[in-house]
Amino acid sequence: MKVATSIIIGRQATPALAAQAVSQAMQKADISIANSVLLLLSSEFASDPQPAIRAAAKAANCTQIFGCSAAGIFTEDDWVLDAPAAAAMVFGGDISIQQARLNHAQQALLTLTAPNAINNIWLNDGNKRYGGISGDVIGQGPFSVWQNGKGDSSGRSEAFFTGVQLASKASHGLKILTKPKKIQRTNGYDIELLDHKTPYSALQKAWDAHDKSKVQYKNVAPVQPNLVPSHLVMALFSNSAEGINEGNFSQTNLISCNEENGSITLAQPLQAGQFLSWGLRDQATAETDLRLTTQQLSQALGDKIDFGLLFSCLGRGPFYDGIDHDLQVITQQLPNMPLLGFYGNGEIATVAGENQLLPYSAVLTLFSAR
Repeated sequence: MKVATSIIIGRQATPALAAQAVSQAMQKADISIANSVLLLLSSEFASDPQPAIRAAAKAANCTQIFGCSAAGIFTEDDWVLDAPAAAAMVFGGDISIQQARLNHAQQALLTLTAPNAINNIWLNDGNKRYGGISGDVIGQGPFSVWQNGKGDSSGRSEAFFTGVQLASKASHGLKILTKPKKIQRTNGYDIELLDHKTPYSALQKAWDAHDKSKVQYKNVAPVQPNLVPSHLVMALFSNSAEGINEGNFSQTNLISCNEENGSITLAQPLQAGQFLSWGLRDQATAETDLRLTTQQLSQALGDKIDFGLLFSCLGRGPFYDGIDHDLQVITQQLPNMPLLGFYGNGEIATVAGENQLLPYSAVLTLFSAR
């Protein structure tokens, strides 16, 4: 199999890191010329990645260099945050990365984008997508996204793979606290009535029941007894109760709770008639859900997996307790599989037939050579 990865960590953000990452990956893949390279650079490169991109192209003997900068990057072997680093996945044989405009077979597009380059019209332009929100720590690096060996001023990179079949899915990793309830009244971003009750009372009741189970959370600051930890709660919504029960839901952050009138303010407005459940960000659930996702994708490809891409939220992975549990789950189930990815500012996946920008999720895509 002519696909391999390498990650190189240094003291300074120099082009040599990118060249070394590509060279070592090519040695592992046993190729002297790469068809294409997926290159990820740490945020230290974001202001001027072009020298590193050129160095990678020279080492690969090709100009098909795609990728982005990110706050943290990883392969199946290691992960890094807060240090200059380069990670590369090289492709030989019949597998290569191609520009989206050549995607006549309508394969799902690998999508890398800076936050300021996103809009809903583009996000749902008829193409299925998977990927992540990248760039430097704040996603504003001038060349944080690149394709065809050069920075892309649009802030977006779209591509597809030749010679493969793929399966992709988002893992939300949320513990659902309540059954789906119908929204009856809203006011802008506020949910005022949920199944004939105030939403805050329903959430508080659900949290009290959960809190009594004495589930312990790692790396979570202590909270006042019985106080809903709003920073860990997500609103899960769909046009039907079945959508939530089947995992085909959208999600948004809880902004604030009004104890006086019982309303709850969300990060985006919902509509009366939609269904809503409350979910809790939870490490154990995240691990279990990603393990199931990995199994489902493997089965969809007939258990013949050649490489994978993972896009994980900055609020997951090593941010739980200093260990990247997302990476650990995948490498335990698929040992020695070439894997590349980054910790981003958001994730992109197709959920219930619609491309969505997801928070606190992990989007896994597995590939099998034809």
